[in-house]
Amino acid sequence: MVTLELKSLKVLLVSLPLAFCAAGGSALAFDIPEADSASKPFDVFKLGFKAYQSGHKDEAVEAYRYAAEKGHTGSRWALASMYAYGDGVAEDDYEAFKIYSEIASEDVEPGSEDTGFFVSALMSLANYYHNGIPNSPVTVNLPMARQLYQAAATFGVAEAQFQLARMILAGEGGKVNVKLAKKWLNQARKKGHPGAMAVFGNLIFEEGQSVLGLAYMTAALDLSAPQDHGWVQEMQEQAFSVVSEDDRRNAVALAQKFEKSGATQ
Repeated sequence: MVTLELKSLKVLLVSLPLAFCAAGGSALAFDIPEADSASKPFDVFKLGFKAYQSGHKDEAVEAYRYAAEKGHTGSRWALASMYAYGDGVAEDDYEAFKIYSEIASEDVEPGSEDTGFFVSALMSLANYYHNGIPNSPVTVNLPMARQLYQAAATFGVAEAQFQLARMILAGEGGKVNVKLAKKWLNQARKKGHPGAMAVFGNLIFEEGQSVLGLAYMTAALDLSAPQDHGWVQEMQEQAFSVVSEDDRRNAVALAQKFEKSGATQ
């Protein structure tokens, strides 16, 4: 069963009146065997996935919606993702938000086949509450975003651990707690998350662990995605400029070891 912490989070989610508005249904435009439509929503989902792969995204949307109404979590997630990215439908973050909220309200057994969809929904909702959705009732709610990231982080999701740590360091949605932030960053870093490596490295660099901190930042710079390269580089170069030449050489050598080992040390 889900933990007490997750149950408490669900109670809080349900208390938000807009969170669980059901998405509207529609009639299917293509034939589905009656037995499947009545008792096997997974088969309807498979029909939708086949339609999606064939480029018939309008049929995929209808199949996913039908299976979602029958309680199939994977179909709900697929439908929400299509709305979130404007994939086959007009982009509609509020519609995606409502469907992700339905998924997050479900009782999910950790390790079950629906766990991945559940955690992904938590992450999407956290992002929406962190940034808000323009022209919708969903406004910025930093305490909620922080709780959702924390819930996802407990499942071992490195990106959730990283985002949670950043909020904790910035005092977003709660108190600043550097020790707690370092704990989450360290867990994400051990999974090879470049952003977590960079921020963790910067924290311990400022605490006096110059070589080790710079090594993590240097490894993170080499491993970071293009969209993160700028801020990681700025952080790494600032640290690089204030240490001795010996420390630089040692840090670069250590960074290479981290990269080979996946930065799990």
